[in-house]
Amino acid sequence: MNVLLVEDEPAAVARMRKLLAAIDPAIRVVGDVPSVREAVAWFNSQPAPDLAFFDVQLADGDSFAIFSKVAVDCPVVFTTAYDEYALKAFRVNALDYLLKPVRADELAGAIARARAGGVVRDHTKLEVGPAAPDKATALVKRFLIRYGDQFRVVEPDQIAYIHSTQKNTFLRTRQGRDLPLDQSLDRLEPQLDPAHFTRLNRQLIVRIDSIRELVAYSKSRVKVLLDPPYEDDAIVSSERSAAFKRWLAGE
Repeated sequence: MNVLLVEDEPAAVARMRKLLAAIDPAIRVVGDVPSVREAVAWFNSQPAPDLAFFDVQLADGDSFAIFSKVAVDCPVVFTTAYDEYALKAFRVNALDYLLKPVRADELAGAIARARAGGVVRDHTKLEVGPAAPDKATALVKRFLIRYGDQFRVVEPDQIAYIHSTQKNTFLRTRQGRDLPLDQSLDRLEPQLDPAHFTRLNRQLIVRIDSIRELVAYSKSRVKVLLDPPYEDDAIVSSERSAAFKRWLAGE
């Protein structure tokens, strides 16, 4: 993997080189440039790298200016000490947004997503409103989640289910971790791929991979056992039971 560093702090460049080498010695840093001007010149004269890391604040401006001056034909991960640029980063289709000091595990995750083709050119951020009646709602490509002073990117295939509790909404990862979302299940449901996700009831949207077992329940309803476990009973409501069974059968 060829990697470009767009960073104006020599210490940060040295640290990134060290972290990348520790993650995978085969990663090759093909260049490091400290400014918008030099980054534009690099992209105009060199083959696109497999992945680029952009510090936000450079010697001659912020790195978002690069996108207006040259085609950036590779996944980009932003690295910065400031969290206020996160939404701006994802508007230019950033693969990830890492806060400094960059952690090795988060860096490794970004590299893994790049290798898996994680860059999405038609990225639809989570903060979209309802679709017009005659226009389908775009499916969300990934979730940018903030908790405290941290950001995390979650791909749909990392989700076990999404549940609501006392007017709060949480995404539960396949590892069993709850992460907060700022939208209701009603807003989220049309943004999720119906081939993989379905609504069980007012409190719960599940991904098919998280269903461990089905148990017959009263009045033709179905109890769903989930992995990771869901604390309350996951009951498919009567009005949804028939559609749920068709969904399981792939109809």
